[in-house]
Amino acid sequence: MRYADGGGLTAEGRLRRKSVRMRAAELFEQRVKPSEVARRLRVSRKSACQRHELWRDGGAQALASRGPGGSRCRLSSRCLEKLAAYDWLTVFLLPAYSPGLNPVEWVWAHVKRSLANLAIMALDRLEALVRNRLKRLQYRPDTLDGFIAVTGLTLNTPTSP
Repeated sequence: MRYADGGGLTAEGRLRRKSVRMRAAELFEQRVKPSEVARRLRVSRKSACQRHELWRDGGAQALASRGPGGSRCRLSSRCLEKLAAYDWLTVFLLPAYSPGLNPVEWVWAHVKRSLANLAIMALDRLEALVRNRLKRLQYRPDTLDGFIAVTGLTLNTPTSP
């Protein structure tokens, strides 16, 4: 698993992790079994077996670091080019899991708080209440602005073309 902050490791820890991976690649090249690699490098057998599979499929390059973590952009380059044509539109690439940066998370938290102490017996009643709470938010622009402000993002009012 890849983490945006390097797995919680310091730069020194990341360097050590890289050296262990490269040492494992050297041992695999010498035909050392994964269980022996695990013992020598003091890592789990599972980790050594996973590294061995990666090495077998892609060599030492497959064990090299893939750079900083986080999610990659899932938009095609063609789609990004189209979006770039609109000067009033800005695309923000957020980390993989970042509820604090997503205003929608704040909206849902607000709606859930308003429904917290209700005992709903039917799903259609719950749906009606959620729709009602969302409708009420439409008439409270200051609250909606607050959800955006808490993320640290800003909205620019678009200019007419």
